[in-house]
Amino acid sequence: MKETVLTWLNRLLVADVFLVLLGFFWFAAAVIGRSIGVPLGFDLWYKLWQPLFNPAIGILFLGAIISWLINKLSQKSSPNSPEN
Repeated sequence: MKETVLTWLNRLLVADVFLVLLGFFWFAAAVIGRSIGVPLGFDLWYKLWQPLFNPAIGILFLGAIISWLINKLSQKSSPNSPEN
């Protein structure tokens, strides 16, 4: 059960990383485009910041912390694992 949860959590985090990276590269391109006068969707990106990219970053951090916590708890409960 724990392995299944961790597998799905890791899959969600990988997809979330790609969403966050896409948002970052879009933001960078839109800022550069805005500075040279080429519309590359900065206004649309800004409208999506609060409902899409901001929660995606929060989910990424929360998922990483939960994954770390699950791994630490499983190390503590496993008698043959080395202590870190």
